[in-house]
Amino acid sequence: MPIYEYRCTSCGFQKEHLQKLSDAPLSICPECGQASYNKLLSAAGFQLKGSGWYATDFKSKPASPPPCQGGEGACPSGACSTS
Repeated sequence: MPIYEYRCTSCGFQKEHLQKLSDAPLSICPECGQASYNKLLSAAGFQLKGSGWYATDFKSKPASPPPCQGGEGACPSGACSTS
């Protein structure tokens, strides 16, 4: 369940609340009782560190040279000449 941060515009009270995605947003301030309790927009609070799957599975791999196709000028280094 996500944690949402709320702040009251009347009294300035601020608190985090654990809520389901399907729950309605809170509107009544638990401190002063006014209907001015608003959800704040904040950044995600986690970082991926270490050598887990996200570090090993999604790194770009070095490009391998394409296979020789034959023909004139297909392999300029001469490594795949057919003579």
